[in-house]
Amino acid sequence: MPDALPLRAELLLDQEAPEALGQDLVTALDGLGVRTARVRRAVDHRGAAELPWLLLVSLPLQAFLSGLGAEAVRDAYVSFKGVVRRGAGREAAGGVGAPRPLVLQDDRSGLSVVLEPDLPAEAYEQLLGLDLTKFRVGPLHYDRRLGRWRSELDEAAG
Repeated sequence: MPDALPLRAELLLDQEAPEALGQDLVTALDGLGVRTARVRRAVDHRGAAELPWLLLVSLPLQAFLSGLGAEAVRDAYVSFKGVVRRGAGREAAGGVGAPRPLVLQDDRSGLSVVLEPDLPAEAYEQLLGLDLTKFRVGPLHYDRRLGRWRSELDEAAG
């Protein structure tokens, strides 16, 4: 992605997310060619149907994923995965409750991809080549049993 214009992202931190975690994510995204336009805190309450995320990144998702495959960003990608693991782990929320994911959300379509803290390497590898235009609703989750990314809502609607 170094040759392309930088992508722009907005980062939304849950009230429980440590400030340092947000800064780590901004740094990791910067290493991947993504400039964070704005970092802000979420409102305290959400609807019951919303994902229980800790960090939400809104950006041009397909362009971001396509650019991650380049060899030049491999080290920065490893750093990004580390932030996902740390951020979604229990310690990020003060050791309370279940781990909560980092969510990438396409800034145009609203399609979201849920990155859980313990995703296997093959989940990230598949994500890099995933054609997001094949999904309409989302959110996308990695199904460990099937070994693929899927949207249960898309499957139910189809």
